[in-house]
Amino acid sequence: MRVGTKSVMFGVHSILIHPFFVAWAWWRLYGFPWDARLWLAFFLHDAGYFGKADMEGDHGQQHVVLGGRIMGWLFGQQWRDFVLCHSRHWARRVGKPYSKLCVADKLAFVLTPSWLYVPMARWSGELAEYMRVASARQAGDRFSDFEMSLLESSNPYVWLEGLKIYTRRWVERHRNGSADRCTTVRSDRSQSEDLRREGLKVEA
Repeated sequence: MRVGTKSVMFGVHSILIHPFFVAWAWWRLYGFPWDARLWLAFFLHDAGYFGKADMEGDHGQQHVVLGGRIMGWLFGQQWRDFVLCHSRHWARRVGKPYSKLCVADKLAFVLTPSWLYVPMARWSGELAEYMRVASARQAGDRFSDFEMSLLESSNPYVWLEGLKIYTRRWVERHRNGSADRCTTVRSDRSQSEDLRREGLKVEA
């Protein structure tokens, strides 16, 4: 069973747990999500991890496509972009602003208790990849010295605390749609080809 499938089933993107943390985060940021389309987006936005061979690599980066495609088919381009751009890296790649779902998704990560997150990430096999790659992918971001000292720890709970502190700062800075001037984009052929299939502009 691939890591993406395990993540959606019982890992940190579990369909039984993660959408409710996203809903809670949305409530805290923007008020209760009365629109049923929001709830569908909460459940679909990470469904594309199913079958993916990695979480942070070329395959994992494309996880936004499935949920975006479904939401677009059901409700139009605005909702497609709402889900596609819940990934700030993807949003930057296609030259679009990140969506409010991105901010809620980030806060959902912060709200997920460490005693739950770390075991789920271990069971699914995600944790080692996240600790190896996730922080490096934020190279364009501005970690404080204290955050960096935590992120460099080999203790997953200490590492996670460092990432949560940074992520909470990012949420507070961007909850009202401020331009994301930190996120960097990794260029790869497979992602570019997938973008073209989706009819999206690839940012030069």
